[in-house]
Parts: sequence; C-alpha cells; structure tokens
Amino acid sequence: MLPEDLCQHGAMSGQAPRENLILRPFSASEARARGLSAADLRIADIRQISRGIFVPHAGPPVLDRLVRAHLDLNPDAWASHRTAGALDGLWMPPWMDDHSYVHLSKPSHLPRVRRPGVVGHRVRILEGEVVIHEGIRMTSRGRTWLDLGHELSVAALVALGDQLIRNPRPEFEGRSAPYETKASLARLLKAHPKVKGVGKCKEALIDMRVGSDSVPETMLRLSLVAHGFPEPQLQIKLDPDDPRSPTADLGYCRDRIGIHYEGAHHQEPQQRLSDARRDTAFRHRGWGLIYAGGPRT
Repeated sequence: MLPEDLCQHGAMSGQAPRENLILRPFSASEARARGLSAADLRIADIRQISRGIFVPHAGPPVLDRLVRAHLDLNPDAWASHRTAGALDGLWMPPWMDDHSYVHLSKPSHLPRVRRPGVVGHRVRILEGEVVIHEGIRMTSRGRTWLDLGHELSVAALVALGDQLIRNPRPEFEGRSAPYETKASLARLLKAHPKVKGVGKCKEALIDMRVGSDSVPETMLRLSLVAHGFPEPQLQIKLDPDDPRSPTADLGYCRDRIGIHYEGAHHQEPQQRLSDARRDTAFRHRGWGLIYAGGPRT
C-alpha cells in the first residue's frame, strides 16, 4: 500500500487535486494498490522517470524513497555501489555525490536491471553480503567497499576502510563493535578474486589502520608517510593505563610529538575548553603539539 504521504484522500481517479496526489517517488504497482488510475498519473505535478516509476515534478527525489520504488519493481535486485554507500551514510569523495542514477545489482545468473535512471550490475554474491537496512535491500558495508574498488583511488579506499574498522564509541554511536575488521575484509577479497578493482582493495587493506577516527585523520596519516615521515601512531594516550587519559589523534611517542586534526566542531566553546585541558596535560609532560585542520583562534 502507498504511505499516507502519497495520496491524502484515497482513490481519486480522474479528479485528484494535483497538490495532494504525490509527495514522494512511487511505483505503478503502488499506485494500483491505492486505486489510482492512469489518468491520475498523467497530471502535471507528476513525471515518469523510468518505466513504472513516478516522482513529484518539483525538486529531485529523495534517494531512499526512489530506491524503494525501483526495488518494488525489481524484487531480485538490491541497492549497491555508490547508492548503497549513500544510503548507509558511508564517506565517499565529493565527486560521487551525484545520485541521479541508482545503482542496482542482481545475481550473476539473472539479467541486469535495464531501465532509465538505473546503472545495472550483475555480480557474484555470497551469504551475508546483502542485508536489509531500514527496510531496503542493499549490500553490506564491506561489500559496498569492495564494489567501489573500481571507482575509488587506493587512498580513498583506505579512508573508507578505516571508517569500517575503527572502534566505535558506544556512548555516541550506540554500537560497540566495528562494522568490519581487517580479517573479515581479507576474507571478502579472497572470496571475490575477480571483482573489478579487487587489486586496489588489496593494496588499500595493507595501509588500513584501526584508530583513525575520521577521514581527515586518515588522509593526514597517508600524507605524512607519502612525504617521507615515519608512520605515526594513532590515538596516543598520555597515560596508557588510565582509561580517562587525554589522547592525541596521532603522533610519535618516542619524540613526544602529538598531532591533532581539528575539524569545525573544535571551534565550539565546550570543545575548545576540553581541547585546552588536553593540550595543557600533554605540554606538562614535555610534549610538542601540532595542529592540522581549521584555524585556531
């Protein structure tokens, strides 16, 4: 059945007020389930973007609702590649923000989805690599990382992979386990030796590290190594035995050099106060501190 945001007055065959007929993407089968006629679907406020897929005429469709409509017509398919990454909220480079085309995959023994607005893929899929996330069939985060291997650079794959294997903070994220581990991703790559881009993923896996809490921290680490510096340690505790110890994002313990990447939230008053206490504790122990990111004022 159509949700209430599709049609606020039930079946309106031939006489639907245009402003109330549709507020989200929907499929022809959904329309039929609510008794909407072909005439209802020809009004000016609706446009057909693909065979059996309709959207409001004004503004771009919301991605998750558009995907739901496509999957309603393709029950053997699932969201994949950059579409799955966007739905899962995974980091991807800004040039991948264009979601005018939906990426859908099907098992390799079935024909790919061929319709306007869709990039269809045929893939070999194993158990656990397709999941249900908020009611949408899509690839698991690890499989999405692998599928993006042919589009992303090795550095970008390292950055995305670091976010999959990082240890979460339960008090902020509501989970205690990482999405993936280096071991689980290694098994994934071993199971799919012929996937396009798997070579870049293998190269990226070597450079992935637990402890990069953000993409900029990963890029900073990779930049240091690329410019000839030793690989820095990550999440350095001033007092390793104290769970409440202040921490440096990365740095070099032997030389007592701590490096912090400071994003926009470090300009907030409460965070600035916390950072000041942290920095004072490090300096009292003879550490030098280096800051990257936004300006310190």
